[in-house]
Amino acid sequence: MARKKITVVGAGNVGATTAHIAATQRLGDVVLVDVVKGLAEGKALDIAEAAPIQHFDCVIAGTTDWSAAEGSDLVIITSGMARKPGMSRDDLLARNVAIVKSVSQEVAERCPGSIVIVVCNPLDAMVYAAAKVTGFAKNRVMGMAGALDSARFCCFLAAELGVSVEDVKCVLMGGHGDDMVPLPRFTSVGGIAVTQLLGPERLEALIDRTRNGGIEVVNLLGTSAYYAPAAGAVKMAEAILLDKKSVISCCAYCDGEYEARGYFVGVPAILGAGGVEKVIELSLDASERKQFDSSLAHVKGLSQQVDRLLQG
Repeated sequence: MARKKITVVGAGNVGATTAHIAATQRLGDVVLVDVVKGLAEGKALDIAEAAPIQHFDCVIAGTTDWSAAEGSDLVIITSGMARKPGMSRDDLLARNVAIVKSVSQEVAERCPGSIVIVVCNPLDAMVYAAAKVTGFAKNRVMGMAGALDSARFCCFLAAELGVSVEDVKCVLMGGHGDDMVPLPRFTSVGGIAVTQLLGPERLEALIDRTRNGGIEVVNLLGTSAYYAPAAGAVKMAEAILLDKKSVISCCAYCDGEYEARGYFVGVPAILGAGGVEKVIELSLDASERKQFDSSLAHVKGLSQQVDRLLQG
């Protein structure tokens, strides 16, 4: 059986790490594409030379030539300007819309049968842009946000409680930003509701840290996170390429779910060979609904800005 083909667009920190993790997970052959000559080629060669040590047997190629991406089963878009200290995700909008537009045009031409995972910020707006430009069916375009945000929340909760991260299961919704909506009511530790283990004040402090998880890393590193975002993208890729039917919080198209018709926003969804195979609609209480509606309003505003930029 022929191996799957994955194209990772952008050979920066997120892209190169994504390519490396995908290779070590043996998900398929990987093509790393970047506009900077030598960058993708060098990182792909470095990853390939790790194969005999880490025992993965797939082809890793780096290139500036989009023809190498033809026939890809999955495309992960990481290209875009990274956040710097003092920048919000929204500050990146105009610059990254132009980049995602260019990349999405190539994806539509070269990889018309692929499923697309977008990683660059502002995430929900970039997924919207990629879907608009590719013209792909909405279930075939999605964004990596909830997988990362959930991982951060799980990490903080596990450290707080002194338990294995493997025992913590989280659900997050809404836009990928300061108004994301972690849901303690749907978060468990070894099957026990986290609300039984932590008081409201401590939970709120950890939720606040999760919302600011990205900028915490930016302030320490001077640039955006990349290990955890790459791992989140590969987790989604694995669910799709192996048809695992995994329930993952991600940025997905809503066609009326949560009254979010026509927009891509963070929701729990089932990912499999068909991409986003189902959006899971939870029964939110009044407080959760208010938070989600506020986050959705922000996503709608950014998406409308994307429309104007694409038309300009």
